[in-house]
Amino acid sequence: MVDAIAQWWDGVELWMAQLPFPFQFALLMAILLPLSLGAARLIDRVVDNASSRFNPPAAADAPAEPDKADAAPPS
Repeated sequence: MVDAIAQWWDGVELWMAQLPFPFQFALLMAILLPLSLGAARLIDRVVDNASSRFNPPAAADAPAEPDKADAAPPS
């Protein structure tokens, strides 16, 4: 099974190496760009989930009221 995959990959690699450079570049971008974007999103989600499990967000503090001394005197 692994040998069949290796032979198929060698055939694809040989076919792509024989293409002119602009076609190689276009094909690479058409395949590699979406795969890279998908991998980046997957890594981002995994890291977000791991960081939220190991480091839960701190409780939000209540907004501080201005000090009585800092407040303007009533007119």
